[in-house]
Amino acid sequence: MQNDQVTPKETAAILELAEKCLPVAGDFVELGCYRGDTSVLLGKLLAKYTASCGKIVDNLCKNTADECKTSNQTVENQCKTPESHLWIYDSFAGLPEKTTEDASGAGQNFQAGELFVTKREVVEKLRRANLHNVIVKKAWFDQLTDQDLPSQIAFAFLDGDLYGSIKTSLKLVAPRLQKQGIMIVHDYNNPELPGSSRAVDEFLRAHPDYHLNVRHTLAVLQSKC
Repeated sequence: MQNDQVTPKETAAILELAEKCLPVAGDFVELGCYRGDTSVLLGKLLAKYTASCGKIVDNLCKNTADECKTSNQTVENQCKTPESHLWIYDSFAGLPEKTTEDASGAGQNFQAGELFVTKREVVEKLRRANLHNVIVKKAWFDQLTDQDLPSQIAFAFLDGDLYGSIKTSLKLVAPRLQKQGIMIVHDYNNPELPGSSRAVDEFLRAHPDYHLNVRHTLAVLQSKC
């Protein structure tokens, strides 16, 4: 599945980190889905995990040979909830207007209305993937209310590109993120979209309890606790 905004290496890192959050209580959220390519992969990851809930799986013993002989050959696969969902939020109107924090000579292509994709296009892609665990909400991020987001979030991918979108996304997600959860912000250290880095750096200054790890242009944010 080709994505011209998220590189294959970034996609692999996103899925790797999302997989670590599968046992964490809460849902997955994605703020800024573009064509829905990452959405499909995250939805499939959740669906596969949900399908294995309560089923007997191999007990891969990693202890000594004697201990393995006496251990159970199978174990019950535990899961956080019977049904976990991916919540997608996007304006489906392209990018909003830039602010001064987004000013960059390298990012002339990212103008208001760029990256426009219809909601129907994304919903059809999710249907073709046979995903029933995805909730799609059309709105500008600053129009979202508490009722629009799940009360518990295990994993969040924030791909709003611009300063205001990322700042709002972090404000919405952080209070709901579980202690073992992960937030990923795309375009960190991307010279074409400096507003993303500025929003993340401001968030970290205001929330010293969060740790930053950078992978490619992904800012990986986790609680230090």
